[in-house]
Amino acid sequence: MDSTFVFAGFGGQGVILAGKLLAQAGTDHGLHVTWLPSYGPEMRGGTANCTVVLSDEPIGSPVVDNPGALVAMNLPSLDRFEKAVLAEGAVVINSSLISRKVEREDIRGLAVAMNDIAVSLGSPRAANMVALGAVVKATGVVPLDAVKGAVKKMLGHKAGAKLVEINERALDEGYNAV
Repeated sequence: MDSTFVFAGFGGQGVILAGKLLAQAGTDHGLHVTWLPSYGPEMRGGTANCTVVLSDEPIGSPVVDNPGALVAMNLPSLDRFEKAVLAEGAVVINSSLISRKVEREDIRGLAVAMNDIAVSLGSPRAANMVALGAVVKATGVVPLDAVKGAVKKMLGHKAGAKLVEINERALDEGYNAV
């Protein structure tokens, strides 16, 4: 089993963190994992993406040319990566910022109002966690509890229980939106 992902968006949307949390969840769930971030020199506003590979066997390369799943946080990301998604793959679209649907008929397009959901939770920056919950549900690659454990492990020491709680709520909302 190889599950491959691309998380893509503007810098500052948290796509690098979302991918890193999925990678940590995979590791904690006993899978082999690679995580490869890619971003420009801009801290905020430039493009950013990362690839994640989860497998029950050793992984030969972290490079993902044709992901099985794409999280597109903005239109340029959808435009750039949609063509590369494997047939029967899943594309989770941030419908708060992207008005179009996927153009291909051989992939599943899942529109989730990530920003709107995050704002309704009182944390606009949690849109990436909504996205992560949605792609976990769409792919079934790891249990949602494994992702929540990764959030506690990686973010709990920074801002404590409040940050973990809002991120867990955002994960749940994204998971339930699919």
